Order: sequence, then structure tokens, then C-alpha cells
Amino acid sequence: MGREPVPPLLIACALGIEQLALRSGVRGAGRAGAPAPVTVVRTGMGPAHARRTVSRTLERAEWRDAAVIASGFCAGLEPGMHPGDLIVADETRGPDGVTPCVGTELLVKALARAVPGRTVHTGPLTGSDHVVRGPERAALRACGALAVDMESAATLRTAVTAGPRPVAAVRVVVDAPEHELVRIGTVRGGISAFRVLRAVLPAFFEWHRSLLLPRR
Repeated sequence: MGREPVPPLLIACALGIEQLALRSGVRGAGRAGAPAPVTVVRTGMGPAHARRTVSRTLERAEWRDAAVIASGFCAGLEPGMHPGDLIVADETRGPDGVTPCVGTELLVKALARAVPGRTVHTGPLTGSDHVVRGPERAALRACGALAVDMESAATLRTAVTAGPRPVAAVRVVVDAPEHELVRIGTVRGGISAFRVLRAVLPAFFEWHRSLLLPRR
């Protein structure tokens, strides 16, 4: 028997600048690199916006069975992280529980090829409903989290609640313990993170091609 068709790919991000980077990456990589339709959806900031936008998108017939990647920027929690480092979640953590990610090892290897020279970290990505700073970051790190953002956990939980599908979260560090956004160098770090985010699409497409989603 032949393989079933690969499902479409939904890439969810919060901010306009993230969507710009990812969409320009799609154009640069060429849609021919994708094995099925791809869309980059801007959800807006925060878990409530992420849940609402992802849920509405997955209700549409053409995206009902889509694989989902949560992407964009994040705050790294580990000392020694730098803007432009990549985070590949093995799970996301939020108030609704833990969501395991699919194909983490494959994504790590694919990102090393797509963005050579960039450090790729793997571990739990935790969710927050606000920007996390100072002691709160230390508390999250003490609980084992590698990085934090406001949308990934809500995005992936909403996606798997809507139906069985592969999910992943890939984030680019724009803010780290020694490189907080309020410090001098923020613009330089932001540009670095933007360039990395723009370059990740070939890795997403490789992950996408590896999928075989059970059809309903």
C-alpha cells in the first residue's frame, strides 16, 4: 500500500514581525519544498488569542487535519543563551497540561543543516500569559523549563484537542538572561533572531515531509 497524503502544515506565530520572517522564509525556500499546502497564521499575543485563532483555522475544511508548528520568538531561561539560538521543544507546558511534541530529534538535525552555526537547545517550553522577567524566570528554570513564550503551549494544546495530529514548537531566542530586551544591543539581537527565523523553513518542510497523519 502507498503512503497516505501528507497533511497540510499550519505555522502559528503571534506577531506581525514573526509572520513577516516566516512568510519571507516560505517564499525564499519556495513552496515547491513543501509536500502539501502551507499557511503562516498570525494569532495575536497571548494564549487566549492563540487558542481562538488556531481553533478557528482548524475548523476550516482545508486545514482540519493540518500538522501544526508553533513558532516565533521566545525568552531563553538558561544562562549562556544568546539571541538567535534556537529552541526545539520536546514538550510544551501550560495550565491545561503538558503536550508532547513530535519529531523533535528530526527537527534538531534539520535545523542544524538549515541554520549552520546556530546553537539548538532541546527541552521543555513553558507558557505564560505575560512577559516573564527577573525572579519569575529563575523560578521557571528551576522547574526544568528551557524557555518561555506566551502562545506555544496554548497553540499545541488547542491543536491536539481539535483532533489527532503531529505538533511541534520551534522558537528563536530574542531575550536571554544576559541579553534582556531592556539592555543596549536589543536591536542587534532582534535582527539576529529575525534572520534566523527567516531561515528555518527548510527544516519545517523536512519535518513536514516525514509525517504520515492518520486520516479521519
